Amino acid sequence: MQRLLDGIASFPNRKNIVPGDSLRVLLLLLFGTGLRISEALALTLNDVDLSAAVLTIRDSKFYKTRLVPIGPRLQEELMQYGENRKQQGNSQQPETLFFLTRHGAPISPKTVDRVFGRLRRHTSVSRTDGTKYQPRLHDLRHTFAVHRLVAWYQQGADVQKLLPRLATYLGHVDIQSTQHYLTLTPDLLREASLRFERYAAPGGGA
Repeated sequence: MQRLLDGIASFPNRKNIVPGDSLRVLLLLLFGTGLRISEALALTLNDVDLSAAVLTIRDSKFYKTRLVPIGPRLQEELMQYGENRKQQGNSQQPETLFFLTRHGAPISPKTVDRVFGRLRRHTSVSRTDGTKYQPRLHDLRHTFAVHRLVAWYQQGADVQKLLPRLATYLGHVDIQSTQHYLTLTPDLLREASLRFERYAAPGGGA
């Protein structure tokens, strides 16, 4: 992720359809919230309440609206982007999209996917295990879900109890949909194993 962010400055972004600052903040938003790219690009100024650090996701994949709290670092990044957006002369009407091209036009998910593919190749971020599938922008949603589980394990939280909250945050209709995103990474496997060892040890607890 850091390599992708660092590479934006030297990235030959053809026609500059997605400005570097927009691309950077989009990546941070997806990494920090697990939003679908379509949800992020549909955000309006009215949906981004930075004083309360809450995003309103309207009519998502399952036609439901939900509130998504964000952390202070992401809040600061979005505030800075919002200020830059204002200084560039973009509309400040509440219904205006938050993410825009340099010319004030909407950004489509397909466009961002193409730009991300070029950025990934520019920064040499790729899988080397022989698979034909390379990292996608949507994979940041998986990354967010796994990182949240690892953090809960490290905090000693009741992960099973918290899974419904993660499902709600991600906009899923059930826990089974969320489980699809929980790839067994080395970090997650290690934390789960440590939890099992503590549980199995004499006198241990769940």
